[in-house]
Amino acid sequence: MAGKDPIAEAVGDADALFVLTAALLTPARFPSVLGDDYPAACAALGLEPYADGYGLVFGQDGLGARWTVVVDDVSLVAVAISSWDCGMAYDLSPAEHTVVAGLPGWPLDVVTRAPGVPAPHDPAPEEGDPAPLVPPSGDEWGPAQRRLGADEVALQWAAWRAQVAEGPAAGEQLAGPDADPDSVAAGGTGVPSGGTAVPADGTADAPGGAARDPYDGVRRVLDELGGYLVQPPPVGRVRSVAGAEGGGRTLRVDGPGWSVVARTDDMAFVLLDELPGEVLPVARGARLPALLEGLDAMAVRPS
Repeated sequence: MAGKDPIAEAVGDADALFVLTAALLTPARFPSVLGDDYPAACAALGLEPYADGYGLVFGQDGLGARWTVVVDDVSLVAVAISSWDCGMAYDLSPAEHTVVAGLPGWPLDVVTRAPGVPAPHDPAPEEGDPAPLVPPSGDEWGPAQRRLGADEVALQWAAWRAQVAEGPAAGEQLAGPDADPDSVAAGGTGVPSGGTAVPADGTADAPGGAARDPYDGVRRVLDELGGYLVQPPPVGRVRSVAGAEGGGRTLRVDGPGWSVVARTDDMAFVLLDELPGEVLPVARGARLPALLEGLDAMAVRPS
């Protein structure tokens, strides 16, 4: 007698979970869409900021509803993510006793869907349930979009750095619905031409001697970064990972209204809430090396 298909059996079962993808929620690695730091990211999901962190499993139940399952087996989720990144199959099936919470919806975009079930949708609300988690809108600019933009710059560092070396504008436009397709550089970022990176002391003049307003914000960010060395911010606001090439490390630093991406052996890029879609290069200069060295020394790093 032929065995039953477990996938077919799970379709229509609201208690089943088809795992689509996963993410880590730890002090050194968390979806930046959730907050500027680890405690803020945990608070966005109603979780306590435990030092060991969590794993976030995104899936659909047998009725097609979106669910974010929080587990405390961080190692299991980390192994699954590493396997998937290497193109290897891995059956992520957290044990029931590791489940901390089941939250309706997804806090970030998940492009895949479970086979054989209805299209992804929010589960029917029950009394006392939290509002479904939703990814940030792509039609507006705010803290979540600013942090996602910084993530993209970090991911495409080489492309952004090459554009600065060739002399792009001090304010680069992130690609978006209205981006000029003729000015899209490698990595999918719209890059207007002309201009130079601002020095690390934040001084820059527009043609004719007029002050560049964007760099008022850059100077403020540099001052706040220096303040982090005096009064450490909440854990996770300063993160450091190994660079893709060379001996430098990539820093991701966030604060109220701003994000910074930098290489410890190179320059930095600043994104501001008040300048939608713009990425402001900061030249290495005399001040930046010591500042980045100090931030790297205090940063949390993936284990």
